[in-house]
Amino acid sequence: MVTLDLRHVASPAVRDLLHLVNRPDFDRAQQQIERLGGCTEPVRLIGRTATVDSTTGEVLRSYTTSDEPMGSLLTACGNRRASRCPACSRLYAADTYHLIRAGLSGGKTVPDTVRTHPRVFATLTPPSFGPVHNRPTTPGGDIRPCRCRKLHEPTDPLLGTPLNPQTYDYAGAVLFNAYAGALWARFTTYLRRELAARLGMTQKAAHVILRVSFAKVAEYQQRGLVHFHAVIRLDGPDGTSQPPPPYATVAVLTDAVRAAAARVRITVNSDATGERELGWGEQLDVREIAAFGADAELSDQAVAAYVAKYATKSADASGALDRALFCRPCQGRGATLLPHGTPIPCTACDGSGQARPLPRLAVARHVRQMIRTCWELGRLPEFAALKLWKWAHMLGFRGHFSTKSRSYSTTLGALRDARRAWRTEQARAHAGLPEPDPDTTLVVGHWAYLGTGYSPGAALLAAAVWHRRELERRFIAEWGCG
Repeated sequence: MVTLDLRHVASPAVRDLLHLVNRPDFDRAQQQIERLGGCTEPVRLIGRTATVDSTTGEVLRSYTTSDEPMGSLLTACGNRRASRCPACSRLYAADTYHLIRAGLSGGKTVPDTVRTHPRVFATLTPPSFGPVHNRPTTPGGDIRPCRCRKLHEPTDPLLGTPLNPQTYDYAGAVLFNAYAGALWARFTTYLRRELAARLGMTQKAAHVILRVSFAKVAEYQQRGLVHFHAVIRLDGPDGTSQPPPPYATVAVLTDAVRAAAARVRITVNSDATGERELGWGEQLDVREIAAFGADAELSDQAVAAYVAKYATKSADASGALDRALFCRPCQGRGATLLPHGTPIPCTACDGSGQARPLPRLAVARHVRQMIRTCWELGRLPEFAALKLWKWAHMLGFRGHFSTKSRSYSTTLGALRDARRAWRTEQARAHAGLPEPDPDTTLVVGHWAYLGTGYSPGAALLAAAVWHRRELERRFIAEWGCG
């Protein structure tokens, strides 16, 4: 055993790491951290599990976290946000890629004949709420000066911010984000109606011969507004296993997408903000996805990679925050409720309902104003259902970042179950344990949540694991070898 004088080590994290390395059970602690692949904020569980012979009651195998080095079992956080956990977000992106790719070219229980179905890649954008700094281009692709008469660099922090913040419609921008999910839902409804109209039949008759399947992902623009990228596909009535009728072509689908997007409107009434009509912006892009194996820019592989890339991003990509701002003890109400309903000021947020003061947020002025608008609109009773306090860090957007229709392809849950089963089998084989018989064995367990995160020293080990694996991935990507 190595003996070191830790009094001369300045960093608490390094001192904790040295303590951890000198533990007799360090190998097991390192094994747990390696298994997480560099997860930055793992979940710590305590509990036990036992495999019992259901006929004799004999305990065949048992496990308890009290035997672990830190007294707990570490499991990956599973956060999809790259800003929160790069390791877990990379796994989420890989699952999303396979989910999207399966719906385009087959695999994962989806027949490969799905690649012959009509499919398009559509981008639905928000409208304008006021002029912003941008980098316009000429028809030839050259950069033109902004309205402020400057040529902005791609990394200029002014890009996406209003030219005149005093006249910019912040309330409209926040409400658009809050209703973006509802706008998408109406778009899918109108899309089915427009398809039926173009095929010269009723919606009921159209539903008998074809089905609309989709998968979409939300992305934040530099101005803090969400827009959607969607793969939209036409199937037969049985889904992926059956093609639509031959007259349901890509041209018909493209025309229906454009008409449906133009029809979507949601009216919002408020004494404070007036009557507003929300809808999609004029910039609508609809392109056919090339057939499998075609030498085209918009191939199924390119679309899957593009969608997976944005599935792991969040509002933090636009310079906002990746954690909630509202006070969790009082749920943003500014007061906690006693059992009989009497409110008392919340001590965690000094009765304001804000977990962190807005002026102290390390964000750009434009983002701070959108967050402040969320907070102000959230006080109005007519917007209570939007939960703008809870979603202020997302600039009002409260929908899922990636969603799909039921029949598009496999599910993220199915992919995770398959990976979990594979890892369980690998662990069983590595330990030399016999394969359990589900008819005669019973697994009994009890687990409880202990907390999240590492000790300071373990966090250094996890960072080293992530750094090493990232270098390995880059080497493989560059040289094409394992």
